[in-house]
Amino acid sequence: MPNRPWRPCVHPGCGALVNGKDGYCPEHLKARRRRENEVRPTTAERGYGGAWRKAREAYLRAHPLCMCDECNALGRVLPATVVDHVIPHRGDMRLFWDSTNWQAMSKRCHDRKTATHDGGFGNVPRSASGS
Repeated sequence: MPNRPWRPCVHPGCGALVNGKDGYCPEHLKARRRRENEVRPTTAERGYGGAWRKAREAYLRAHPLCMCDECNALGRVLPATVVDHVIPHRGDMRLFWDSTNWQAMSKRCHDRKTATHDGGFGNVPRSASGS
């Protein structure tokens, strides 16, 4: 049976060559398995329970269009489906429930903001001055 070809580790920015079926170098495979074994609190435990769903629905009724900087600058009109915390609350319930810290966004715009500014999807968060 032929051997698998060597390929770069699938972890972003890692150039180590691997030929295992999981696609990760030993260092990143260990980190991935460690992350998979961590237990993340449920959405309700993080504050996104029934009270949040009601508040979110009311906010989206009052603010039906995406309010992100890019949509505002380009005059783009997209329906809002997500209530974003302008300043990430990181578990601070006072900031979580502060409606002046909310903005209505489309899912596409929210995902982009989360990935680029808030440190979502494994990215490093940008500082407030760099946003």
